[in-house]
Amino acid sequence: MNRNELRTALIEAIVDIAPDLSPEEVSDDASLRDDYDLDSMDSFNLAAEIHKSLGVNIPEADFAKLQTLGELVTYLEPRLT
Repeated sequence: MNRNELRTALIEAIVDIAPDLSPEEVSDDASLRDDYDLDSMDSFNLAAEIHKSLGVNIPEADFAKLQTLGELVTYLEPRLT
């Protein structure tokens, strides 16, 4: 999976969790929590969806540090190759 495919998969997961967002609204540097209003349960659901769809488990301590789509892509990319 290349970087663009990973980004697209993550956007789909974010939009599934926050259906009021459209894929075009999700940017690499916007805060998932502050700009998209993802609360702790949404974050848990996103981590679970990432594990389910990509097969990568993100430890809770790491996930708490990942605040943007860009950070998620950068974190996950080496774990998928």
